[in-house]
Amino acid sequence: MENKSLLLTDKYNVAVPRYTSYPTMPYWDANTFSPELWQQSVKFSFTESNAQSGISLYIHLPYCESLCTYCGCNTRITKNHRVEEPYIAAVLKEWAIYLAMFNDMPVIREIHLGGGTPTFFAPKNLQMLINGIIKKAKVHPDAEFSFEAHPANTTVDHLQVLYDLGFRRLSLGIQDFDPKVQFIINRHQTPDQVMAVTQQARRIGYTSINYDLIYGLPLQTLAGLADTMNKVALFRPDRIAFYSYAHVPWIKPGQRRFTEQDLPDAAAKTKLHETGRALLMHYGYHEIGMDHFALPGDELLHAEQNGKLHRNFMGYTHQHTQLQIGLGVSSISDSWYAFAQNVKTVDEYLQLTTAGQLPVFKGHILTAEDLIVRKHILNIMCKGQTVWNHHGQPCAAVADGLERLNALADDGLVELTALGMTVTEIGKRYLRNICMCLDARLWADKPASQLFSMAI
Repeated sequence: MENKSLLLTDKYNVAVPRYTSYPTMPYWDANTFSPELWQQSVKFSFTESNAQSGISLYIHLPYCESLCTYCGCNTRITKNHRVEEPYIAAVLKEWAIYLAMFNDMPVIREIHLGGGTPTFFAPKNLQMLINGIIKKAKVHPDAEFSFEAHPANTTVDHLQVLYDLGFRRLSLGIQDFDPKVQFIINRHQTPDQVMAVTQQARRIGYTSINYDLIYGLPLQTLAGLADTMNKVALFRPDRIAFYSYAHVPWIKPGQRRFTEQDLPDAAAKTKLHETGRALLMHYGYHEIGMDHFALPGDELLHAEQNGKLHRNFMGYTHQHTQLQIGLGVSSISDSWYAFAQNVKTVDEYLQLTTAGQLPVFKGHILTAEDLIVRKHILNIMCKGQTVWNHHGQPCAAVADGLERLNALADDGLVELTALGMTVTEIGKRYLRNICMCLDARLWADKPASQLFSMAI
């Protein structure tokens, strides 16, 4: 069995998209996109989404005091906290532009603060931001507000102020407790700090706490990862995101602080994943979709069991809103029928919003074929299966994808029938590879250079 696992690792360790969207960003069609078409799509989607389930907001807060060298996010490194208020003012100006597009008061179902480091911002400034967002909106009775936090700078005031504003979900970026790993990735927090923030959040009343952990980091060892998992099990977070490290130094130069020689090879990385996964399941966590784990009773686990799990640019969620607006530098929005991304530098973002202009700089209008493929990829990522509709929705991309899936079926990763496809237990490790079989745009225009991180 171990030999077969290694053979599969070797075969499927190729550069693969993470499928946070379909089409993936390198294949967005700039020729058919314009800010005007994006606004039309937003207006149309808002009318459908707002009345049914409300809308979701992702707010990108890019500032960090130091650079974590493993990080693939859009960040701005500074110790100057005078940047906070001008940036918040710009986000609220962007929100005002969207409010002018809506034909009714928006109903907010989700807010997620991502980064960067949201807890870089002073509690009073986060309060100003959220109050500015919700004062011209209705908050859905089942709304869920969440934020990402650095255990080393999250204070009781942060937790209390955001709780008072309706936040109940907290995600702590941990990655690994091994001091050698923390040093080389420049990410420092102690188990005591993590435990303190976790306990404070629970005392205040937070109902869901997530830890982010990463496997495949430089200098990471099986013993170090096991020690991290054992400590995490003592703190008992409700959810755990256990991600593969994505080594993309051509995109993120900060990753050049270390070299490929510092990274585990594919076989070692597979062992890290298998060890971490086994420990999480030993401690009572259930695997959900790709890279996620949750304790019994968690809403994410219920959603998967009930076939209602959804995935968007914010990750897995048990709620599904058709319209997701991304506010802030580099944020991505999704109307279901189109994607749009904001400009990537803070300076340009501030300039455009100050001028009252929507800071979108690229996007994609989904075709009928895109929508069909997107549906199947979401089904694979969220349900581990999908159903074909060859007669009702004939699609050449799906027919071509089925040809590619045959090889994966031979390897035991999927089971194919005339009606659909199911991911096997072995195949759960290769969800990205399975989805790639259906990626019509990638197969029509294979990249000449590496665009994506490796699957393993």
